[in-house]
Amino acid sequence: MSLDGHTAVPPESSIPPMPGFPPRAGIPTQHAAPPGGTPGFDVTGWVSAKRHRTPPAIFSLGPEPRPSDPKTLADDAIPGWKLILRAALNFLVALEIFMWLTGGALVWALGFVWPALIKAAGQEEFWATTLLNLLYVPVALILVFVFGRMGRWKAVWRRYGSPAWSRLRGVAVPTAGPVRGPVEPVDVWGPLRVVADPGTLALLDAETAQGLVGDVDHQRLLGALERVRQEPERLAALLGAVREHGAVACAHPSGARDLPGRSLAHDLLSRQLRLGAAENVPKNPAGYRGADIALDPLLLGTSLLAVGPAGSGKTTRLTRPVAEALCLQALTGSAVVVVVGAADADLGPAAWYDVVVAPGDPQAGYGLDLFGGAAHADEAAARLADALLPDELALRTESARLALQQIVGPFESGYGRLPGVRELVLLLRGEEQAWAGLLAAVRGSGMLDRHQHELAQRERMHGLADDPGTLLADRLALLDRPVFAGCFNPSAGDRAPLPLFALRALDHPLRVRIALPDHSHPEAARILARLAVGQFLHAAASRADRSLFAGLVVDDASAAVDTHAVRGLQRLRAANAGAVLGLRTLVDLPESLRAPLFGAVGGRMAFPGLAPWDGKLFEEAWGTVWVDERDVTRSLDTSGGVVRRSFRGMRALLEGERAQTESVTTRKVERRRWSASDLAQVLPRGHAVVSLTSVDGTQVPPLLVRLP
Repeated sequence: MSLDGHTAVPPESSIPPMPGFPPRAGIPTQHAAPPGGTPGFDVTGWVSAKRHRTPPAIFSLGPEPRPSDPKTLADDAIPGWKLILRAALNFLVALEIFMWLTGGALVWALGFVWPALIKAAGQEEFWATTLLNLLYVPVALILVFVFGRMGRWKAVWRRYGSPAWSRLRGVAVPTAGPVRGPVEPVDVWGPLRVVADPGTLALLDAETAQGLVGDVDHQRLLGALERVRQEPERLAALLGAVREHGAVACAHPSGARDLPGRSLAHDLLSRQLRLGAAENVPKNPAGYRGADIALDPLLLGTSLLAVGPAGSGKTTRLTRPVAEALCLQALTGSAVVVVVGAADADLGPAAWYDVVVAPGDPQAGYGLDLFGGAAHADEAAARLADALLPDELALRTESARLALQQIVGPFESGYGRLPGVRELVLLLRGEEQAWAGLLAAVRGSGMLDRHQHELAQRERMHGLADDPGTLLADRLALLDRPVFAGCFNPSAGDRAPLPLFALRALDHPLRVRIALPDHSHPEAARILARLAVGQFLHAAASRADRSLFAGLVVDDASAAVDTHAVRGLQRLRAANAGAVLGLRTLVDLPESLRAPLFGAVGGRMAFPGLAPWDGKLFEEAWGTVWVDERDVTRSLDTSGGVVRRSFRGMRALLEGERAQTESVTTRKVERRRWSASDLAQVLPRGHAVVSLTSVDGTQVPPLLVRLP
């Protein structure tokens, strides 16, 4: 059975399509992938693992935040070799003192205070020997307290001992992410078991016990149950498929049950992607220090803007993982994703995607519908006109829209289809033969009275110096190249095109990759990037069915962001959709768009190497915070006589610091959370500063995150 034009897996079976997504026409067909889950996956341990979700953006399977006091931060700043050397030196001194005391000094001292005890102990009387041994305990505790404090033994245990002990006690469980602490097994198919007859889940339980069920299978089946729970007929079909096919039931239209080469940074149960670990530094709020930071659809629903130069890790540490997470969610039937980037950008292998649109690639399997994502001709013409004009010609957008609408609408009425690229070029330039053919077609359709006025307006503009049609034709000619033959809407007489993908198909759990020819045809790539982003934003906001999260990932959005895109981003929050946009620098955008873009997104991410003028916008967006500023005046302690100074010298040797006197003054001051200078010069490699906002308005303050 097919779903959305795809072949279900296995092809010869009668597995029903994923409930909630009825078959639709007009979506390219892709051959089914061979079935296969995640061998050896412990789905019971994964579902049973303890999770936490407070505060927001904390990875549910990661460590809980651990607030840190200034003393802990100071200990963490000490180099490891120095910390261990100081701890070992204090241990040796404490051991020598303890051996000296227990070797005779303590007995000699007690002989003056309690001679009867020493005499009885010498005669090996039980009560005296026991009491004398018990006196060694408080002596040992005092030594541990004194020298452990000077040697910072607690910091050594926290940095080295505790992790090693946790690894020693931990139980290795193959999961899709780290599991915290011991877990109590739960019934992973409990929701299905409530509505199923005895024996319905026999095959599914057997596959679960054998490790043949993956996290994608679990979420896909439970998601299908939620969609059909109130529809008895479809619920019976779902339970029948589970009884017959087990974990393969209701497979994704592509047949895939996992992604090849996927990472372990995902928790599909909470729909989270582990982004990195919040550093234990004063700039990070105490509620986030030491915890893993994660993204989910609630946070991506406000969109995320990432800025950083080439090589800073935007693709490998952000856009590729986000694309992978959304592709996994698409396999569970809860998301649709469109990934836009250069053909050579590392955004995952082709096997991750159902549709790969690669204009200019002779091996491409799909083309792009230039008018996709619009309900009628005027909307289609407006989207295409916005994409064709570069930023420097934005002032002519309205006249260009009108010029294209004056052709596309009548053409559709006359020919019953939308025009191809070459036909549009000829009509925009006012070629006599093409124009006469259009007039004849409109007259023959009986629609001349309806379109006569706009056709006359367009004809009067032919040949004038300010005719926007000439400009549009020149821009559109960049797509009318032999290398792009068959990649876009065909004109009359063209060879059969590739199957055209239309971005209006965002109500299906599709995984789409648009690979742009950035190196061979850079200007055409910019047009296609603007077109894809504009069509997505329009289609996502105008969907009737918003049950799927619609995710857009743009690796380099410098050419794709314009005034219309900024407006479209603001509408995604209410449409169960979101975008992740990457930029090398904000200078690539017109100055008039930079501040509105920052205001349109709820998430902002700064990577190392950020230019100071880019950091200025981050600094202003993140604002200020009240902090306690401490002015400390220190001076060496030289008071006392010879004995006291000698004691301070020995203490300085053990602690690694000379004794000082200090005076502290504390006051409240307002400081920038992150200054442009910090972002440009202090941000370490492999890190990023990220702030997030949930669709319900909950904000996550700027956090310094160590990226994997």
